[in-house]
Amino acid sequence: MSDLQIYIVLGVFGAVILVIALNLMDMAVAALIGVCVLIALGILNEQDLLSATRTSGGPISLLFGGMVVARILSTTGLFDRLGDVYLSATGGSGKRFLLLLIAMVAPLCAFLPNATTVILIAPIIIRVAMALEVDFVGPMVLTAIVSNSAGLLTLVGDPATFLVGSAIGMTFGEYLRRVSLGGVIALLVIVPLLPLLMPDLWRMRRALPQRRPHKRLERPVYAGLSLAVLLTMVALFIFGEHLPTRLVPPMVALIASALALLVGYEARFEPTDDVLRDVDWKTLLFLGCIFCLVQAVTKTGLLQVMALKLYALFGTQLTLVALVMIAVIGLLSSLLANVPVAAASILMIKGYLVAAEVVPDAALGALFTQWPAATIPVFVGMMFGATLGGNATLIGASANIVSAGICARHGKPVTFATFMRFGLPVTVAQLTASAIYVIVLSRWMR
Repeated sequence: MSDLQIYIVLGVFGAVILVIALNLMDMAVAALIGVCVLIALGILNEQDLLSATRTSGGPISLLFGGMVVARILSTTGLFDRLGDVYLSATGGSGKRFLLLLIAMVAPLCAFLPNATTVILIAPIIIRVAMALEVDFVGPMVLTAIVSNSAGLLTLVGDPATFLVGSAIGMTFGEYLRRVSLGGVIALLVIVPLLPLLMPDLWRMRRALPQRRPHKRLERPVYAGLSLAVLLTMVALFIFGEHLPTRLVPPMVALIASALALLVGYEARFEPTDDVLRDVDWKTLLFLGCIFCLVQAVTKTGLLQVMALKLYALFGTQLTLVALVMIAVIGLLSSLLANVPVAAASILMIKGYLVAAEVVPDAALGALFTQWPAATIPVFVGMMFGATLGGNATLIGASANIVSAGICARHGKPVTFATFMRFGLPVTVAQLTASAIYVIVLSRWMR
């Protein structure tokens, strides 16, 4: 690639991010135009698009499957019941409202993709906020932040985390032993910041509206089957990789989406067209386009240059490199979608480890899994940087985009600046705590 083409790629990439940040154009439209410009100039070709599709296929399948399952579950009436319990449990207290929000979202995000959880929980959050007569924008932003943070609890909780873990062959159990505690710490960091970020809501007290009698589930069999699909998906997330056919999380998500659509179809309750129409195609399109833009950046060779630069600056000081990854990938994930940032960073770090002669050249291949224990904190640092860095801005993670879209559909658009007012302080605190965790992990892995 010529120097002129490199400048064009970086210019288009920067322009797309700037247009989105300044709210000058819809994010999906801006990203799609950026990709089309690079195609028209001959910088992205058919092979590049196929390569981007292979990289993005797993995370996008994970999100799509989760969205379909969430859409079917939302019609069962189960979450209406949960909303009533949630409202009653707040006792009219803003403090309880926020703390219970964290307690409700975090367990779901341990096993469901974060954007899926936002889709499932959003109607409850908005309903309870309106019942308490408070603005739901802050709680919805918090829902996205908590869902991203809780994505660190398991390997399948966040597409970026899954991408890094699968790239090094990390199993579900290994992840629980080495990374999950960091996810717990990331969630705990949020709590002391709530009185500072939402002081009025934290101190708020309201009289609860008169309780309505619980409605009976109109279709208990339909609700039971839908819940069974969710539980099956969770079980396959945990044990699927140990089956003879080795079902990885994206496969599981697609299987679950097919089962959910079958349940809706056979129940004659949810037309398939309606379910698919409600899938957040805009978010999936945006992520796909960002992966294509990252592929263009990869094609420039800048990642290889950065890998060699890392080696020149830090040598084999892997703990220091892990800390740098937390900071750099955290920053990049706040400006770009965190999933493609993670995908690009994997290539860079593998190149660095080969240059440092920590692993053989075979590590650049997709099937290499014999990673020395000392390298694991570097990849864990990448997970923290990508997942938590995505909390900082509106476009940092798919859950953020989904949350903002839901708010807009309810008449409360979320701007880039509004989201960053909540997300940036949380991200700085979480990344600081993550750095400490990685230092301890590095010493433990020696």
